[in-house]
Amino acid sequence: MTQEFERILIGPREMGEVDADAAASGIDSFRLMQNAGEAVAALALAQYPQTLRFAVLCGPGNNGGDGYVAAAALARSGANVAVYGLGVEGLKGDAALARAAFEGEVKPLSAYAPRAQDVIVDAIFGAGLSRDVPDDVARVIAESARLRLPVIAADVPSGLDGETGEIRGASFAAQHTVTFMARKPGHLLLPGRELCGTLHVCHIGIPMRLVAARAGRLWENGPELFSAALAGPTADSHKYARGHVAVFSGGPTSSGAARLSAMAALKAGAGAVTLVSPPDALAVNAAHLNAVMLREADGRAIRAMLSDHRVSAFVVGPGYGVSASLRELALSLLTKPTVLDADALTAFASEPKSLFEAIRAEGATVVMTPHEGEFGRLFPDLASAGGSKVERARKAAARSGAVIVYKGSDTVVAAPDGRAVINTNAPADLATAGSGDVLAGISAAMLAHGAPAFEAACAAVWIHGRAGQIAGRGLTAETLVEVIPQAVPETV
Repeated sequence: MTQEFERILIGPREMGEVDADAAASGIDSFRLMQNAGEAVAALALAQYPQTLRFAVLCGPGNNGGDGYVAAAALARSGANVAVYGLGVEGLKGDAALARAAFEGEVKPLSAYAPRAQDVIVDAIFGAGLSRDVPDDVARVIAESARLRLPVIAADVPSGLDGETGEIRGASFAAQHTVTFMARKPGHLLLPGRELCGTLHVCHIGIPMRLVAARAGRLWENGPELFSAALAGPTADSHKYARGHVAVFSGGPTSSGAARLSAMAALKAGAGAVTLVSPPDALAVNAAHLNAVMLREADGRAIRAMLSDHRVSAFVVGPGYGVSASLRELALSLLTKPTVLDADALTAFASEPKSLFEAIRAEGATVVMTPHEGEFGRLFPDLASAGGSKVERARKAAARSGAVIVYKGSDTVVAAPDGRAVINTNAPADLATAGSGDVLAGISAAMLAHGAPAFEAACAAVWIHGRAGQIAGRGLTAETLVEVIPQAVPETV
């Protein structure tokens, strides 16, 4: 399987369609359930070979069927197994067959009293859960958490919504999660990512072409998705062939954010970077710049840059100050690839439609990088709707005509055409002042290389996360900038 296939994420609904496609193609669905359950049992035995008792908790659907198969496999291995079921009398189809094949006793889930020595095999609810867990399940979750019992989850920890990563009332926090064929969005979106422990993807016999055919153009971010769009420098490259980024600075007391963006663009591979400064900030900017060029901002200079084919991309917003003049500036830049960040987003909070209409009218290449608060200002109805962060980002991209980098520990990048990625390599240390300014600069460098907006944003977010890993604990925006060259893949 290729690495790009391994990055595919598929929602619970689409996975159900894959299961149906597999059955329609002649694949024995009960055999697939057996493969899934046996994979769970194998992991349980490998991780906890000395446990005194496996408590296998089975639900009323196919996830419960996986649990009954796992229980049977554990019992055949000689392990001590206790099985507790929810909705046993209502089992149908393959789940009923799996229950019938398990020869041991099945007690009601309400009878389960966790013991300090138990290892829980959680097969109550799968990724498609969209309601709060019942009281019996919530009680078991709370008691097992109090005893700190190890949990191995089949598909997702029960109580976790596999589409959104949200907790439905209560959820197990698993040490290991075994999922089948492909990861679900809820495995990577927060808080779900923190509840899955070590994630194991098991291939149970469904051809990957069936998974790919149903997948909804959602992936985990990674170099396989963007490297082809970002060719690195060649022996005959010159600075303008590598792209020229122009970054607009705020006033003298807030110019540092733009300088961070400018240096990040340079470190990320832009051949030339110019900081466009208001007159009263020229001195402070000049005192801090070497390789970054400096130019005074006036109407003539901006018009010259717009007509200069050597200027490849703009960054506007970091530390600029929210004003009507910023709105006018941002709209004037849309004839070239542009990153709108920070104040450039907030400036349109009262009239976002004017920005979206301008982007569409110009056919502009735009990357917007909102954090949660900025997203809420531009898209208040989407922010308040809840649900999947992926779907919110997709709707925002479709509405605005821009690629949306919906920032956070689980940053989502979404394109107007519905493509999206979830980024997973960003450490918590990136939650520091100036980190977003650095991301804006890297994004502009990728655009300046000539990459399409979606691939440029994916690359920037991944490089930003990798730089955070390299810089490590206690990083600052300045130290983050310094390690960017180490974070850029060789192919970029």
